[in-house]
Amino acid sequence: MKEALYLRNKTAIINFSVAYYKTPEELLSSKGFALFLKRFLMWLAVNDIEMYHWAVREQTLEEYIPHLVTTLKLLMVMDLSDIPEINQLDVLRLLSLVERGYDYWRKLERFTTVSSSSSSSIQFQSFMDADLNFNALIISIYRRLEEKLQGRKNRIYRQLSAGSNGSLVLRTYHTKLPNEYNQLKNIQFINTVMLRTPLMLYPTSNKRTGMFTEVKENPIRYFTGNQSEWYCYPVRVGNLLIFVYFHEDYLAEAVAMSNLFELANSDDCVNKPDAIVIFGNQDEKKETVFFHDVQNEMWIGSLSYCDQIEYFGYLKKIVLTLHNLTMMERGWLPIHGSMVRIFFKDHTVKNVVFIGDSGAGKSESIEALKTIAQDDILKTDVVFDDMGSFHQEDNYVYAQGTEIGAFIRLDDLDRATPYKDMERSIFMNPTSTLNARVILPSSPYELITSNQKIDYVLYANNYEEKVGIHRFENLEKAKEVFIQGRRMALGTTGEKGISDTYFANPFGPMQKSEQCDKI
Repeated sequence: MKEALYLRNKTAIINFSVAYYKTPEELLSSKGFALFLKRFLMWLAVNDIEMYHWAVREQTLEEYIPHLVTTLKLLMVMDLSDIPEINQLDVLRLLSLVERGYDYWRKLERFTTVSSSSSSSIQFQSFMDADLNFNALIISIYRRLEEKLQGRKNRIYRQLSAGSNGSLVLRTYHTKLPNEYNQLKNIQFINTVMLRTPLMLYPTSNKRTGMFTEVKENPIRYFTGNQSEWYCYPVRVGNLLIFVYFHEDYLAEAVAMSNLFELANSDDCVNKPDAIVIFGNQDEKKETVFFHDVQNEMWIGSLSYCDQIEYFGYLKKIVLTLHNLTMMERGWLPIHGSMVRIFFKDHTVKNVVFIGDSGAGKSESIEALKTIAQDDILKTDVVFDDMGSFHQEDNYVYAQGTEIGAFIRLDDLDRATPYKDMERSIFMNPTSTLNARVILPSSPYELITSNQKIDYVLYANNYEEKVGIHRFENLEKAKEVFIQGRRMALGTTGEKGISDTYFANPFGPMQKSEQCDKI
């Protein structure tokens, strides 16, 4: 049974299926609010010891919190002058305490959830209304306390997202998972997502280090999670179905997939997936690995629970690694690159693929192309921003994509790019000077999963002092450069300087180079 309010580090999960508060009295009297006050005061003891000592004085937190709750409840219904418990000399300090508590709450990554027995529009609308009302309740409590303590009405009101950053409808499905995966069968699936965008997230880590390595033992054998701590985000990655199981402490990273991968529908969720991700496996192994379940024809990825993986790049890349391994089994060639359909004003259409490892400039090249040739280009459609695959059909080579969005470095783009779709964006560490990112939705699922004939393939060379486009003289020379996979690392991973990676793709092809060579 999940609790009404889960709080850990920066994550706050409010479970409407356990408790839903309609009035200030109900919320302020709740166990969840007392838990929040305890976490806030513990934070205050580290970050503002003077205010903490003023508030708590000689009491323990267990003694002080009920007293503070009573004071706040009195402020909601009585005039300040009628509350003898509040010393007039301490009004400004109490106002400051309320302001600090409100800011602390809003800096948490806050999500509301509700369990549903169906995906009916009536149930969903009811949940949407409940989330909106919860947001309004938090704002109304804060404003009433603020105005009582400052002794006047506000003259400027800002409508902030004070309740949740996002909302999730959860469902339980009877999936066709093999018996070896029984411990996953009762974990609830995310059925519907509502995000309050632009969403600002500040994960502990801001770059990916190390590699995904293959292991001989299935990570499901040492999975110890239970349904009260785990969720499943089912995604369509290209034409593949992947179940992403994650610990609740990584809810923000998982929900960020909403802008990058197509959320699978209810019919998908009762089927056996092509791959499974276990994100936040509490195995104390500190590993990022994958395993091939040959008998059940599935690839399994597992990332151990630790602060390091609290970065969206880890989740994105293990999903794409499992996609690539599966596609190679089917004879398709995984491409670490970007593909764009360019519609010119003279009515011609060209499909261009840019290949290169992380930080080589694939996304940036597309943005530069659109800027330089804007007088000739009518529009562009992104087929994939980071990973796709080639396959041969009817004597032609076609490409398909994997993602409906893009995970882009802010500091390498045109300044206007992140703000064109700002109202739909998810930002990762936007104030950081290193590898700040934005996740932008870019393409409809139907486009990325349809065959796109390839007109041009280019390799992103950011490691030589040359400008322009070089055309290879022969096939062998081209293969040499593409297979070498050279690039200058730009801080998006743990690497520095010039590095070589087989086929510029450390997400499957490098680990299975002999299999990839044949393709």
